[in-house]
Amino acid sequence: MSLELLFQRRSIRSYQDRPVEDDKIKKLIEAGMAAPSARNIRPWHFVVIKDREILNKITDIHPYSSMLREAPMAIAVCGKHSEPYWVQDCSAAMQNILLAATAQGLGSVWLGIYPREDRTQEVKDLLDLPEEISPLGVTAIGYPNETKPQKEMYEEDKVTVIE
Repeated sequence: MSLELLFQRRSIRSYQDRPVEDDKIKKLIEAGMAAPSARNIRPWHFVVIKDREILNKITDIHPYSSMLREAPMAIAVCGKHSEPYWVQDCSAAMQNILLAATAQGLGSVWLGIYPREDRTQEVKDLLDLPEEISPLGVTAIGYPNETKPQKEMYEEDKVTVIE
């Protein structure tokens, strides 16, 4: 993977009316599962959501998720919340999914669920997750209906060098 991919990834909120192919979805999940994990516990659980009714219901739970009304799918990245590093492990998995989406010509945006208790419980109930599994976030995924230029994000004042 070239570093250029990191800089090309942007939050995409508008999608074409076109389904994402199953082989691309599998690659997204494989990328999530390739993330680093503390003690190799791999506490993650992925829910692929293609059901239009469920995608629309998430927009009733999450106030900034309106793009799910046109996204053809989403992936909920969830984890076994009894594991001490589940948030870090699942965040790494989510980032891998976002990068894999960009690499495959797809657009995506990360919608935070955890640690908002109201969102966490409502999404958990909606997805019928087992008691020990909690949603970290949902990413809307689809073929982009918008293009965004790369943006310079480097801020020198946020870097400390200790020599």
